[in-house]
Amino acid sequence: MSSTTSTRQPLWLRCEKKEFERRAALTPTTARKLIDAGFDITVERDPQRIFDDEEYEKVGCKLVDNNTWPSAPTEIPIIGLKELPVSTDPLPHTHIQFAHCYKNQAGWAAVLTRFARGKGTLYDLEFLQDEHGRRVAAFGFHAGFAGAAAAALALADRKTNSTSGPLKGLKLEPYNNEHAMVADVKEKLSKVRNADGSPFKPKALVIGALGRCGRGAVDLFRKIGLEEDDILKWDLAETAKGGPFEEILQVDMFINCIYLSSSIPPFITLDTIRAAGPNRRLSVIADVSCDTTNPFNPIPVYNVMTTFDAPTVEVDVGEGNPPLSVISIDHLPTLLPREASEQFSGDLLPSLYQLPERKTARVWVEAEELFKKKLADAVAYEAQGGK
Repeated sequence: MSSTTSTRQPLWLRCEKKEFERRAALTPTTARKLIDAGFDITVERDPQRIFDDEEYEKVGCKLVDNNTWPSAPTEIPIIGLKELPVSTDPLPHTHIQFAHCYKNQAGWAAVLTRFARGKGTLYDLEFLQDEHGRRVAAFGFHAGFAGAAAAALALADRKTNSTSGPLKGLKLEPYNNEHAMVADVKEKLSKVRNADGSPFKPKALVIGALGRCGRGAVDLFRKIGLEEDDILKWDLAETAKGGPFEEILQVDMFINCIYLSSSIPPFITLDTIRAAGPNRRLSVIADVSCDTTNPFNPIPVYNVMTTFDAPTVEVDVGEGNPPLSVISIDHLPTLLPREASEQFSGDLLPSLYQLPERKTARVWVEAEELFKKKLADAVAYEAQGGK
């Protein structure tokens, strides 16, 4: 495939500044395909990226120093994954990334007004959609897969060490591949025993089980050996009655995989947790959806994001009740960085081929229209003093 423009299309892969983030929006595989299609790819050196700099160099990318995109010519689009570090600097470039600012998340207006001051453009990866309104590329499957793995590791840590306080010793690190992750989770869970010495058989509930994220969570649970009857799979039909749901309290792990777009009744509350008292089975919540600062968050029992080196936050369960940990890491797929990057970048590739025609190609036109609407909202919000 080749570009229809007379000149080659430039594209700049920036480094990731989010701690522990090892994924990449472009992999050496997709970079090579874009180069063959008429693109010039510039790649910032990045020691934390799962792909070595040399892998990009070998396929024909131009390597530049880490974090030098601010001085790049403004006509070159900048592609990355996670949000930029907090700053008030104007943004004059075109950025392709997950910005996490279209659903009134904390600091949303401050992010967007940087584009207003710099006259730049944001194409949010979360809102690049096909003609049916479905995202063209998403990390959903690997987010669910990794979130379920993280929950199982936290559960094993809790049960093995019999700690009643925060899981301070638990840390998560990216795996080289899926096989290594599954083997590690199975090995750690195998050490857990019931009071009578019999093997511990965990039970999990996945809400949003029919989506990409939910399917990933279910797949992980199957691969680590949970029996099918011990994986409760809920979706719209099961949640239609509205929460809170007592069933969540009766499993060991609850994995939230929904895509939140509007206000819904909470799935679980502090009141229901405390009312269950010492009989509650639930030990770990993995909020893969991670709508921590969203005003509609259906899991209003915690209010902080967690990280790989401190993956859990404890819920205030009330005096004398068993502990409950929440995992709320917003870049879980980086636990499987190479596989997640290859899948995402490959799915994004057909849209990237259309980047030279972004003023007429539907996927880019619609994304820019949404950006302009959100930008106008942010400017108005700031003008009114943030009200």
